[in-house]
Amino acid sequence: MGIDKNMEGDTLTIKLTGRLDTTTSDSLEKELSLENVKTLIFDLEKLEYISSSGLRILLTSQKQMNNKGKMIVKNISGNVKEVLDITGFSSILNIE
Repeated sequence: MGIDKNMEGDTLTIKLTGRLDTTTSDSLEKELSLENVKTLIFDLEKLEYISSSGLRILLTSQKQMNNKGKMIVKNISGNVKEVLDITGFSSILNIE
């Protein structure tokens, strides 16, 4: 999985590529520092697959950002959108 982070002011954008699953979720957790972040954007355009481990990271990040700002998930690929819909995450996350 590829992780591309970009911090502009108090907005952190994270672009993910490949697969976010049990073997790659630890890498994302280590990269995910929300200090001084008021807006967190996950760009999932090139994410091919997300497992329950990846969903847990999104949910944990959403809970953290609810207390300090907002989180946006955008450019969701078809396979990942299907997983979010089936699991009900589409109604929990702020999707653009």
